[in-house]
Amino acid sequence: MRKKIVAGNWKMNNSLNETINLINNLKQNVGRTDVKVMIAPSFPFLKTAVDQLKDVNIEVVAQNINDNKSGAFTGEVSIDMLKSIGVDSTLIGHSERRAYYYEDDELLLKKINIALEFNMNVIFCFGEELKDRKSNSHFQVVKSQLDNTVMKLDSKSWNKLVLAYEPVWAIGTGETASADQAQEIHEFVRNHISEKFNNDIANNVSILYGGSVKPSNAVEIFSKNDVDGGLIGGAALNASDFTEIIKANS
Repeated sequence: MRKKIVAGNWKMNNSLNETINLINNLKQNVGRTDVKVMIAPSFPFLKTAVDQLKDVNIEVVAQNINDNKSGAFTGEVSIDMLKSIGVDSTLIGHSERRAYYYEDDELLLKKINIALEFNMNVIFCFGEELKDRKSNSHFQVVKSQLDNTVMKLDSKSWNKLVLAYEPVWAIGTGETASADQAQEIHEFVRNHISEKFNNDIANNVSILYGGSVKPSNAVEIFSKNDVDGGLIGGAALNASDFTEIIKANS
């Protein structure tokens, strides 16, 4: 049975004190829940977050990884470094990494493979841009992004994967895909996985929606059959909003 998940991607936000305060607020507000809760603070504060959340049902996730084990890669962070501080999951393929840092499918597959080699869990992000949606090519774009990456993995790797659909046109723009639009893509992806592998893998992988989820629309989006939760951006920086979104998926 697939997990319900709400993951907060804090991106390049929050000082050390702001990180500690937000985590303390979450600890006070996020009680027992059947939803798996994750947060992805900035790299400098991951160890602090891990230490603060040792006895709390909130997992700390990295926002990115390097595709090399170690070496002369100034400014980069390796999986071994992350594992050594208790971080066992990472985002890969976020739309901002694709757009601003030109991470293509070939590089993303390398990152996925090294993460799996180190027994790390992966939240893999994918999704179309506005031009793709307007040209009605969003299904082809999504299929290509998956075929060039996760669909190349063996079936045993899928128990380490979570997928996150990000309609790029609905991130930070004030636009939000309707619940029906989210369900349409999620169902398409699940069917594609079933055709490539089998129904068991398709029915057990969690697929999150990552496009401007807010307390006001979370219940409707999460009510859809193939939407298993959310990858939350801006609303994750507000403890009250993030808590309400978690409750919406309960």
